[in-house]
Amino acid sequence: MAILNIVKDGDEILRKVCRPVPRVTPRTIRLLDDMAATLHKANGVGLAAPQVGVLRRICIVECEPGDKIELINPEIIEMRGEQEEAEGCLSVPGVWGITKRPEWVKVRAIDRDNNTFTVEGEGLLARALCHEIDHLDGVIFYDKCVRMLSPDEINAE
Repeated sequence: MAILNIVKDGDEILRKVCRPVPRVTPRTIRLLDDMAATLHKANGVGLAAPQVGVLRRICIVECEPGDKIELINPEIIEMRGEQEEAEGCLSVPGVWGITKRPEWVKVRAIDRDNNTFTVEGEGLLARALCHEIDHLDGVIFYDKCVRMLSPDEINAE
């Protein structure tokens, strides 16, 4: 597994809409493995393919160590409630803001074995799923911030 470079804010790739994955190939699986290694190295919660320079609808989320969710062509099919919590991004280091997200989401996606599945998440998992799926549509978390956090507020967290 390779550690990939994480694209930083300002790179136009982060604002592009990703193309669907027509079929899972060995290249898709290698990308998922490399993204997982990159996510662990960066100590993040989620990572989307455009963050590593690939315009495909692929992302991973791992809110709890060892509980990795790989999503190919994900789509939010249900959402409920609302939460406002602090959020940051590996592509925007050192910047945090309060975002408004659903409290609960249900997502349909394809796994590495080309099987369709659904995953439900609330709280942090719901935020992470929404955050990473937003990346696939060229949306960065601060586009949805209700308030940016100051450095003093970030250090107090």
